[in-house]
Amino acid sequence: MALLTRWSAPLVWLALLLALAVGGEWLEPLLRWSEPDARRVLYPQADLLTLLARHVQVVAIASGLAVVIGVGAAILVTRPGGRDFLPLVAQFASMGQTFPPVAVLALAVPVLGFGTWPIIVALLLYGLLPIVRNTLAGLEGLDPAVEEAARGMGMGGGQRLWQVELPLAAPIILAGIRTSVTVNIATAALGATVGASNLGAPIIAGIVNGNTAYILQGAVMIGLLALAVDSLFARLVPASQ
Repeated sequence: MALLTRWSAPLVWLALLLALAVGGEWLEPLLRWSEPDARRVLYPQADLLTLLARHVQVVAIASGLAVVIGVGAAILVTRPGGRDFLPLVAQFASMGQTFPPVAVLALAVPVLGFGTWPIIVALLLYGLLPIVRNTLAGLEGLDPAVEEAARGMGMGGGQRLWQVELPLAAPIILAGIRTSVTVNIATAALGATVGASNLGAPIIAGIVNGNTAYILQGAVMIGLLALAVDSLFARLVPASQ
């Protein structure tokens, strides 16, 4: 019972998300209220469950790459041989988030073409900063006495990293990943402007056609997905402390 209570919030948000994805017909009267004069209020171009799966896939790929690159780069520049590159890595991560995702898409489309890859590149660059920043903060903020104790136990550099530093820094690192993933769930909707098939498609179609019902379907599902993922991370972070 305690376990169910702990995970109740993510499960509730996920249940609402799936209910909206597969039960659109039941919501037609409510959507009709928001757009009474529209000929159609249910998004007709693609199944919402399919769009949800594609949205999750894009965010998962971009966030996975951001975690590997961001955490890996932060680890490298906190080692004795890589400290000279610490300012460069921090500045590069900051620069990635100062570029608007729309600008990144505009630059990526001529190289990668229309579709999914431009938004993956945009999300990757946009999601690096919180991951790099929090990983640096977690690793740099460790108590020196803990490091000395690990050395006194005969641990090498690799052992200290995997058995001491990363476990202690994990809550801060996970907080950065949480921020990155949650922001990218919303930002991924921009991919629909360059031909990516995700939950941004109903929003863009609603804007183009002046159909509020389409916009609501995409926006509410993105919001529920962000809430489900964010509440999931909220349970994981305390568990790692």
